[in-house]
Amino acid sequence: MNNPKKWRSLIATGLLAAVTSTVLVASAGEAAEQEGWGHRSSSEWVGSWAAAVTRGNTSGSTFVGLDNQSVRMIVHGSVGGSKIRIRLTNLHGEKAVTVGRATVAAPNTDTPELSDVDARTVRGLTFGGSSSFVMPMGAELLSDPVDLRVADDQDLVVSVFFPTSTGLTTFHSTTRQSNFVGDGDLVADPGGAGYTTERTCCWFFLSGVDVLRTDAAGSVIVFADSLADGHGTTFNANMRWPDQLSDRLQRRVSDDDVPGVLNISRGGARLTHEGEEAGDGGFPGFPELGANAFARLNEDVFSETGAHAVIMDLGINDVWMNNDSPETIIAAIRQLNQQIKQRGYTVLVGTLGPFEGLNGGTALVWTPEKEATRLAVNQYLLDHRGEFDAVVDFDAVLRDPANPSKIKPEFDAGDHIHPNDLGSKAMADAIPLSLIVR
Repeated sequence: MNNPKKWRSLIATGLLAAVTSTVLVASAGEAAEQEGWGHRSSSEWVGSWAAAVTRGNTSGSTFVGLDNQSVRMIVHGSVGGSKIRIRLTNLHGEKAVTVGRATVAAPNTDTPELSDVDARTVRGLTFGGSSSFVMPMGAELLSDPVDLRVADDQDLVVSVFFPTSTGLTTFHSTTRQSNFVGDGDLVADPGGAGYTTERTCCWFFLSGVDVLRTDAAGSVIVFADSLADGHGTTFNANMRWPDQLSDRLQRRVSDDDVPGVLNISRGGARLTHEGEEAGDGGFPGFPELGANAFARLNEDVFSETGAHAVIMDLGINDVWMNNDSPETIIAAIRQLNQQIKQRGYTVLVGTLGPFEGLNGGTALVWTPEKEATRLAVNQYLLDHRGEFDAVVDFDAVLRDPANPSKIKPEFDAGDHIHPNDLGSKAMADAIPLSLIVR
C-alpha cells in the first residue's frame, strides 16, 4: 500500500503540478508590443491579483481553521491604481464565518521582517460600511473601495481577524510566500511580532485584489496547474511565470496598455478529475487540489474583474496522475476552449511539457505510454492551431533537445517536471504579448 504522507510530500515539493505547454503562436511582432494598442481615458476596476481557492483538507490547520486569531497574508499585485478593493471568500466553508476586523497595507520595506507593514498605509476594510461582518457559507464578499494608491508590481499585506472559530477553511495552498498567524486582534499592528507562527502555505479566505486604474487595459487570466502556481521557483521572490509575464508586460508595453495578470492556477489541477479522486499508481487525491477544470469556470474564470484573455495550460496531470487517453484530454481542452471563447475571451492554449524522471516512489509516474499520450496531445494542438486564438508551445521551450522527453537541465527545478526561475522566465517570454493586450 502506498503511503499518503509520500504523496503529500510530492505536493509540497511541487511534483503534483503539471508541466504545461505553449509557445508557438503567430504574433504581431515585438515592435507592436512597444507601441501600445490604443488609449482610454476613464477609470475602471481591473483585477490585479487573484487566487484559486479550495476547501480545507481532512486534517491540519486548514481543517481545524482559525479561532480568536489573526492572519497576515502577503500578495504580489500586477498592476496598480488609485483605489483598491479586496475579495474575501467562504466559498468552501461549512458554516458562516465572522470577520472581526480586516486591514490592507503596504509592506514595511525598511525592516527585514516580512510581517511588518508601513503604518502610514494601514487602511481598515469595510463591507457595506461595516468593519465587522459575517461571510455566509458559500459566499464571496467584495470590500468597499479603499483610498490607497498602489504601484505596479507592488506587494500588499492583507490582515484579517477571526474572533470565533471558522471551522473548515477556504484557502489556496501553494503560495510560495510566507504568511503569518497570531493570537487575538493584530490586524492594525504595524509590527508583526504578534504573528508568532510563520506558514509557508495558505492564503486563508482571500481570493482577489482589484484596483481602480485610469486608462485601464483589463486583465489576463492564467488558468493552469502547478507550473504556473510556482512549484520550483524561489520562495518569497515572485518568480512564478505569470509574475514574470507581468514584469515583461510592464517593460515592453505602454503604461496605458498594461493589463493585470491574474494567476488562478493550482498545483495538481486536472481537466476532468476531482482533487479527492484517486489516480494511477496509488495516488490518493487531496481536497486542496480542487475541482475539475469545467467546474471552475464560473468561479475562477468568468468572475474575474475586467478579464479579456485566458492562457490555459492544463492536461499534464491528467496524463501522469490518471493515465487518461489522448482523446479524453484533447476533447476536454477543445470543450473548455469553446466555452471560454463563447464568452468573448481570447484563448491561448499551451502544449504539455516533458516530465521523464519524475519519480513517485512506487507510483507509475513517467512511462513510455504516458509519453506517447503527451506527444499525441501536443501534436493535435499544433496541427489544429486554427481552433484556438493561439497555441503556445511550452514543450518546445522546456524540452532538452538531446532528450526531448526531459526538461532542459538548466531549467529543471530538480524534480524533472517543474521549471526553476530561469525556466519560468522562458515560459513567460513565450507568450505573444500582442494577443493579450487589448
